[in-house]
Amino acid sequence: MPFFVGARGRMHYRRWPFDNDGDRAGVIVLLPGIGQHSGHYHRFARTARAAGIEAWALDTSGYGLSEGDPNNPGTLAELVADATMLIELVQAELPHTPLILMGHSLGAVTALGALGAAVPDQASATDDLNAVEADYPRTPSLPPSALVGLVLSGVPKRALGGGAPGAPGSPLPGSLPVLAVHGVEDRRAPIDAMRVWTRRHESVDLREYADAGHDLLHEPVHARVAADIAEWVQGVVVGLARHR
Repeated sequence: MPFFVGARGRMHYRRWPFDNDGDRAGVIVLLPGIGQHSGHYHRFARTARAAGIEAWALDTSGYGLSEGDPNNPGTLAELVADATMLIELVQAELPHTPLILMGHSLGAVTALGALGAAVPDQASATDDLNAVEADYPRTPSLPPSALVGLVLSGVPKRALGGGAPGAPGSPLPGSLPVLAVHGVEDRRAPIDAMRVWTRRHESVDLREYADAGHDLLHEPVHARVAADIAEWVQGVVVGLARHR
C-alpha cells in the first residue's frame, strides 16, 4: 500500500493505474471530504478510467489508512501541505500527464487553499489580513502551470469569499478551467453561496443537481455526476492537447 511521510505522520493514498500508459490522457488527484477516504471512490475511478483519466486519492489525516486524529484532521495549511505532497508525487510519477485537482467538501476547501483562494466572506471586511493568513493560506502552494483544471464538489461557504480580482487571497488563474458540481438541496453547504461565487469567476462552469444533497458521488445522482465530471475533464484535456 502506498504511503508518504507528512508533517503529522504517514499518509496513505490510493491509485487506480492504467496497464498501458498510452491509454492515459490525464490524471485526477482527488481530495475527499471529512469522514471519507480513498476507498469510497472505486466507482468514480472506474468512470474516470473509461474516459481515459487515471485517478489518485488521498486519505485525509486521521481517516482511512492515514495516521492522525479523525477529530482533528489539521489546519487548512496542514491539509494543503499534505495535498501538495501528493500532487508532487503524481507529477514525479506522471511528469507529462495533464493534472486535474478535485476536491469534495473539506477537500474542495483544501484544493482552493492550495491556490490561495480559500478565504471566508467576512475576510473582505477585515483590515488585518495577517490574521486571515494564519487560518487561510493566501499564497498558492502550487504554480499556475501545475494544473490544467479544477473540480469542486459541495464547497462550504466558509471558503468562498476569495479567489476573485480585488478579493482577499490569490485570484484564481483566469486561464484555469473550473467545474463546480453542487446539489440544489445541499444543507451542509447551501448552493446560494456557490452561485454567488460562480458569478465572480468567468472560468467556472456550475452544474446544479436537483433533488440532490451534499455528497453527490454517493447519492442517487452519482452516475450522472461522475459522467459529467469525466466528460468535462476529458474535454479539458483534449482542449489542452489541441492547443499544443
